[in-house]
Amino acid sequence: MARRRGTTRQGTGTRSPFRGFGAASALGALVCAPANLAQASPEASHTAIACPHVPASGEQAPTPLDLFGPLFVAVQEARLYPDSKTFADAEPRRAPDAIMADYCAQPPQGVDALRAFVEDNFTVPAQPGTLAPARRRIPLARHIVLLWSQLAREPSKPAPGSSVIALERPYVVPGGRFREMYYWDSYFTMLGLRVDGRDDLVEAMIDDFTALIERFGHVPNGTRSYYVTRSQPPFYYLMVGLSKSRDPVPRERRLAAMKREHAFWTSGEHQVRMPDGALLSRYASPVARPREESWGEDAALRAETGRAPDELYPDIRAAAESGWDFSSRWFADGRTMATIDTMDVVPVDLNALLFGLEQAIASTCREAGERACVDRFADLAAARRVAVERWLWDEAGARYGDYDLDAHSIRPGLTAASVYPLFTGLAAPARSGRVLQTVESRLVAQGGLRTSLVDTGQQWDAPNGWAPLQWIAIDAARRVGRPELAREIAARFLATVAREYCASGKLLEKYNVEQQVAGGGGEYPTQDGFGWTNGVTRALQAAYPALAGEGGCQRN
Repeated sequence: MARRRGTTRQGTGTRSPFRGFGAASALGALVCAPANLAQASPEASHTAIACPHVPASGEQAPTPLDLFGPLFVAVQEARLYPDSKTFADAEPRRAPDAIMADYCAQPPQGVDALRAFVEDNFTVPAQPGTLAPARRRIPLARHIVLLWSQLAREPSKPAPGSSVIALERPYVVPGGRFREMYYWDSYFTMLGLRVDGRDDLVEAMIDDFTALIERFGHVPNGTRSYYVTRSQPPFYYLMVGLSKSRDPVPRERRLAAMKREHAFWTSGEHQVRMPDGALLSRYASPVARPREESWGEDAALRAETGRAPDELYPDIRAAAESGWDFSSRWFADGRTMATIDTMDVVPVDLNALLFGLEQAIASTCREAGERACVDRFADLAAARRVAVERWLWDEAGARYGDYDLDAHSIRPGLTAASVYPLFTGLAAPARSGRVLQTVESRLVAQGGLRTSLVDTGQQWDAPNGWAPLQWIAIDAARRVGRPELAREIAARFLATVAREYCASGKLLEKYNVEQQVAGGGGEYPTQDGFGWTNGVTRALQAAYPALAGEGGCQRN
């Protein structure tokens, strides 16, 4: 098996630095002096970046770094805003080239001058506010129905130079700092939209995701240009499964999109050849620079660790692609962010989802009478099932887990990702029951399902529980004949959501399921809104009507 650094997992060959996104994706998309910036430290002072700026070209969306290179780096280095995402989301007030011409002609000296220049030339988004708390007499279900209109967005044309990727149809955002549509969040949001009769929004969002795959070859992490170089867990096929449309034209487009997304996840850096030759997939990124929306945090971690950019930053970006940013799953020592090594991990959740995608493609091709397609994808699903059962099963721990390519073994530590093979129908029946026994005895807390058993201070670890993982575990338990466990997890999580709702009038991104309060940890404060929590809550209330009364609060 080829080693990770500097080679692809499929064999020999140098790592592609920007995988088809053009020179504009490199930090060296600027004219630099004395040398191309791609050879310099990604955190190098903006004074090392010389004008004139060379704007991006081609089909891909230029990012803020592409358009405003030295200015962007200067703003992020100066930490003008507490959240690095703020300037990445700023809207230029005039043409980017005109802004850069002025900046290069007379660079602002000092933080105050830099701030004044930014405020003169950009509309900077306000720090994320919170949605108005519900009046406590409003039942939780009713409050969520009202929230849909606050989180829904109509398509609009962004200003030239904006990082927004325009969509053609309406969509729903998560809330808080997340001002754009996100990939895997949206599936769980759609579950609630469907319960509340918003099939129009469900269909619109599926169309939006289809168009994104047609444009980029995959679904970006979110609808910002700086997210285009990575995706998120492949839930598109499950979104398509929610559609009630019988129109053959969308079905044909969606099948083509599923095939194209499958190709994205099973080629290049994403594909891994196991010791027996079996092919599995991983989260991966070829981009060796800080994330534009988290520039300060990533640069600070590099300064702390001293790790090389081409070693550290791809692992950070791959973890962001996983949706679990960040978690002990991606840490070599299982504890600290400094040891992040995401691209050394073959993740069980991703491969379970790809099994589901392969089965969905085969099923859709069967309906379309495409026999060759049926055979191909059925064979791929069967091969993936065998590989997952061989390499991602921990017999001693009675769980599915992530395979460590360096240690040649399953990574220690139980996480909620163990239930994914049950959720997608991959798991062998005899193993499914054992997994649920393990989950029930170790991960189920007073307020729902823990994400892991390790408290690292990261948000995708204990004591936090997340709505999407509750849904996946509940659905998995129902599928494999443990309805009582499914109901118990649902009851505990709904009680947690209701308890916080009654205390604050809000629905949150994540919860501490050990204490049944707001969750914490990670790079930013806990956000409210919140798309996937709203969606899962409504879906659980519909699935368990006897529990739907959770969220009725006593009047003060």
